[in-house]
Amino acid sequence: MSRADTLTGSVRPIRSLGLFRSELLTVLRRWRTLALLAVLAAVPVLIGVAVRIETGDGGPAGGGPAFVALITNNGLFLVFASLAATLPFFLPMAVGVVAGDAVAGEAAAGTLRYLLVAPAGRTRLLVSKYASVLAFCLIATLVVALSALVTGALLFPLGDVTLLSGTTVPFFEGLLRALLVALVVAGSLTGIAALGLFVSTLTDSGIAAMATTVGLLITVQIVDTIPQLGAVQPYLFLHHWLSFADLVREPVYWDGIRGNLQLQALYVAVFGSAAWARFTTRDVTC
Repeated sequence: MSRADTLTGSVRPIRSLGLFRSELLTVLRRWRTLALLAVLAAVPVLIGVAVRIETGDGGPAGGGPAFVALITNNGLFLVFASLAATLPFFLPMAVGVVAGDAVAGEAAAGTLRYLLVAPAGRTRLLVSKYASVLAFCLIATLVVALSALVTGALLFPLGDVTLLSGTTVPFFEGLLRALLVALVVAGSLTGIAALGLFVSTLTDSGIAAMATTVGLLITVQIVDTIPQLGAVQPYLFLHHWLSFADLVREPVYWDGIRGNLQLQALYVAVFGSAAWARFTTRDVTC
C-alpha cells in the first residue's frame, strides 16, 4: 500500500467524524430542537412539584405514572417516573420530529443538493444524519434524567434505594441503575429514529415528514392498546419500551430488555436499509 493510500484511509474517518459533528451541531442549533429539549426538561419539574404539593401535608402520593408513589421516599425515583412519563409520547415525538426533518428539511431548504456536491457521498451523509439523530436520542433522554435528578434532590430526600423487589441498595448503585435505565430508554428510541429517517427520504417537505412520523407513532400507540390486535403487538417498536423497569429489580430481569433492544435493532436494520436504498437512488433537484 502506498503512502498516499494510507493517508487517504486515515483521512476518511476524520472526514466522517467532521460530517457527524457538523450534522449534530446543526440539529442542536435549531430553535425547534432547543424548544423540544426545554419541554422535556420541564416534565420532571412538573411531576416533582405536583407530587411535592400533593404530599405536603404528609399524605401519600396518588396515582399517576409508574414509580410516582415512591418519589416521596427517595428523590431518585423521580428519574424513573419521569422517563416512564415521557417515553410513551414526549421523547419519541421529539425524536420523530428531528428524524423526520433530517433529509426532508434539507431538501425543503434547498441545501441538500449542495451537501451532495461535497465529496462525502450519499451513504456517508445518510449515516452521519442518522448518527446525529441517535445522539439526539441520548441527549434528550439525559436531559430528562438530569432534570429529574436535580429536581428530586431539591424537593425530596436522597439515600439508599429500595428497589421494586424490596431489596435495598446503596444510593450510588441506585444512581448507576438510573444511568443504565436512561441508556436503555435511549436505545428504545432507535427504532422510531430509523423509521423517521426513512420517511424523511420519501418527501421534500420537512413538515410533511415530521407530521407523518408523529402520526405513525400515534397510530402504533393506538394499535398497541387494542386487545383484538394482540397477535401483532409484540412486534410493534414501542410494545416493550417500559421493560426498563426490570432494571429496578433485584435480580434484574433481562429477558424483556433484551427483547426490546433486539426488536429495535430489527427496525433499524429494516428501515435503515430502506432509507439507504431510497436516498442513494433518488433524484435530488433541490
